Amino acid sequence: MTWQAPGALARQRILNRTRAVTIIGASANPARPSHFVASYLLASSDYEVSFVNPTLTELLGKPVYPSLAEVPGQADLVSVFRRHEDLPAVAEEVIAAGARTLWLQLGLWHEEVAERASAAGLDVVMDRCVKIEHARFHGGLHLAGFDTGVIDSRRPS
Repeated sequence: MTWQAPGALARQRILNRTRAVTIIGASANPARPSHFVASYLLASSDYEVSFVNPTLTELLGKPVYPSLAEVPGQADLVSVFRRHEDLPAVAEEVIAAGARTLWLQLGLWHEEVAERASAAGLDVVMDRCVKIEHARFHGGLHLAGFDTGVIDSRRPS
């Protein structure tokens, strides 16, 4: 089975059916992308958001779990912020948890992981940001990546 990147419509369908997002590699550092994504999802989505990081106990007022297996409830979409070499083990954890979607954030691409997760029945998205995609499909971003209500090249009349 050869993994193929889902197009925009497929990514929109994935996000629309998602009820819970678990962020693996969530950071307490506000300068880190995972923290920004977590803050956005909590403030701007209806998703139930959970965090996994063995070095934290709380983030943004929510508990942080040491592993995906310890997150209560059924895994749905798992958004991964981890190093490339960690991805095969993370994928096995996501598969074992029975998640529907493995989502590798911007900069993360691993063909073997995508093939393995896809063969296990998961939808796989790589090198995309959950925050950017959610905002784009829910009116927060233009397809070009910016809010067209704020950026305007017209001169005032």
